[in-house]
Amino acid sequence: MELICIDLEASGLSTDSYPIEIAWKNALTGEFDSFLINPDSAPDWDFWDEFAEEMHGLERETLCLEGYDIFTACERLRLLKGKCVISDAPQFDHFWLSRLYMAADEEMPFQLVGLEEILDEKQLIAYSVMSKAQYRRHRALQDVDDILENITLLLDNESV
Repeated sequence: MELICIDLEASGLSTDSYPIEIAWKNALTGEFDSFLINPDSAPDWDFWDEFAEEMHGLERETLCLEGYDIFTACERLRLLKGKCVISDAPQFDHFWLSRLYMAADEEMPFQLVGLEEILDEKQLIAYSVMSKAQYRRHRALQDVDDILENITLLLDNESV
């Protein structure tokens, strides 16, 4: 089974927030990508939440200097075209991906689904407990690795 996971970090949780970092990884092939997004490359991406910055540790100035523009960000995600991509927070990630693709006037080339597509109810509860036990700064690629590790542990334990 091809298991591709994605995670996003954002400028905050407001309806004015937008994606600032995206990472994805294919558990089967090991292929992955991780990149920052320059908020100055999109119109009206001005909202900034200090609490969110504390969570991910990314400063807006760093994003403006090191981040890709929104068009390049969309281009980098084209590798996922036609794929089913797993998110542990699909409501949030879909919102931020929609903000990205609307700003670039493009359509999302992949389908985003939640963990319930691959985990049963018991596994979802276990996943929730496992993920809450991970206290650290949130960065997209590390989150993807943690999500995939937890999913793999749960799926492997189910088959034993």
